[in-house]
Amino acid sequence: MQEKLKAFERLLIIMDELREQCPWDRKQTMESLRNLTIEETYELADAILENDLKGTQEEIGDIMLHMVFYAKIASEQGAYDIADALNGVCDKLIARHPHIYGDVTVKDEAEVKRNWEQLKLKEGKKSLLAGVPTSLPAVVKAYRMQEKTAQVGFEWDTTAQVWEKVQEELQELQHEVNTKAHPDKIADEFGDVLFSLINYARFIGVDPETALERTNKKFKQRFEYIESKAPRLLKDMTLEEMDVLWNEAKAGG
Repeated sequence: MQEKLKAFERLLIIMDELREQCPWDRKQTMESLRNLTIEETYELADAILENDLKGTQEEIGDIMLHMVFYAKIASEQGAYDIADALNGVCDKLIARHPHIYGDVTVKDEAEVKRNWEQLKLKEGKKSLLAGVPTSLPAVVKAYRMQEKTAQVGFEWDTTAQVWEKVQEELQELQHEVNTKAHPDKIADEFGDVLFSLINYARFIGVDPETALERTNKKFKQRFEYIESKAPRLLKDMTLEEMDVLWNEAKAGG
């Protein structure tokens, strides 16, 4: 524990030094750091998907630096410091785990999640969905909203019912396409299909964002194989010729 505390103290000291002595660090604001933080978060997400433990170690350090940076800026403004932020999350964790730090008994993980959401409402949240960030990627946002509302029973009973809903939404989309409906209407129905598929993914134990990213990576690898093996420019090849290379890439994993 002492070694960990010493490492964190070292980061705090370096942050103080950089903020005082480095022109770039002195210039930064919370707003200027925001996009960089988002980039670092995605780099961590990439490392996790690639099972790159060395990469996750590096990205965790980068993100921790950003958290300390935000707290340093806030402390300069007299708003709060890193101790306030850490004590705040510690207090929240203790309050939201009464089955650990209180006398509440829970049966399983699902009950823990239900209690968590109810405790958040008691803390002053006006809606169960208030904690879902507006800027979350749409797939992740849909999954989180469905997950949260399920905690209060707003949920299908069976996986079969969810799949029936997917089929219903697909039919409605196809109807709008076939009748050449207004593009906004088609887009609405397409969104409903995606939302229902995300719900189905949740029911069958699949993280839709991760699943889609795995498919993105697979597509990228296979298309890059086509590019590397193409006997001439792709624009001069037929789809059938490219498909042969695609199947080679597919067979190779």
